[in-house]
Amino acid sequence: MNMMSSTRTICVLTLAILITGCATTHHTKHNSNGLEPVPEIRHGILQGYLPMDTLPDSLALIPAAPTTGSARQVRDKEVSQRSLALRGSPRWDVATLDNNLGFPEAAGTFSCALNAPVTQEETPQLYRLLRRTLADAGLSTYKAKNHYQRTRPFVSNGQPMCAPDDEAALAKDGSYPSGHTAIGWAWALILSEVSPEQTDAILSRGRAFGQSRVVCNVHWQSDVNEGRFMGAAAVARLHSDPAFLSAILEAKIELERVRALGLSPQRDCAAETAALSH
Repeated sequence: MNMMSSTRTICVLTLAILITGCATTHHTKHNSNGLEPVPEIRHGILQGYLPMDTLPDSLALIPAAPTTGSARQVRDKEVSQRSLALRGSPRWDVATLDNNLGFPEAAGTFSCALNAPVTQEETPQLYRLLRRTLADAGLSTYKAKNHYQRTRPFVSNGQPMCAPDDEAALAKDGSYPSGHTAIGWAWALILSEVSPEQTDAILSRGRAFGQSRVVCNVHWQSDVNEGRFMGAAAVARLHSDPAFLSAILEAKIELERVRALGLSPQRDCAAETAALSH
């Protein structure tokens, strides 16, 4: 997997800088595919569809973070301990790949489920739809994240995580709920609308994307569960935005065209399927 620069990686992977520093920086992304440019809130991070003050309120919507000794925390530790056995396996490799939210790499996450490539060249509308909703779903988790500042599993158990270069940044970023999971589940719901005939495969991949956070040893199971909830909340809110609804329709047309051309997914789908069977 190609690695991005360290500065961009930290911003993309933790999402924390989107709240602190990125949101005040605006660049314009120029496209060669005829699409209207969308401002960036940080290099490589496109502005979402929703204004910050209209995002779902995670602090109001999800339960309080599990406390030490609670049944939820005990369950989280049990799941985490079992997941540590996957380190070094093909499932760990998929979790490592899922950790990367940078584009163009992340665009291929659902390509096998869609049975089609998702690239800036072949599907520019769909590619941009994923990039923009990354911000909407990810940022929806931060009221609760910043409030609870839950310690991440790799800090608690002292075991390796799948992206050691990001360890210092992630250790400072609250674990509850999972922003990665919110993004992955939002993408799964959105893509199920774009390609309803692949709904089961898409939702299965979206669930696996969230579980990758547990495999990666960067999130607890309850972080993932509530991350999915926030991803769904963000998508519900997005359905009141005309630009988002228009993008869904445009993405449908693109995907139909790509399928008619018989283009293949950009990932090794057999290897992915085998890895996710664990």
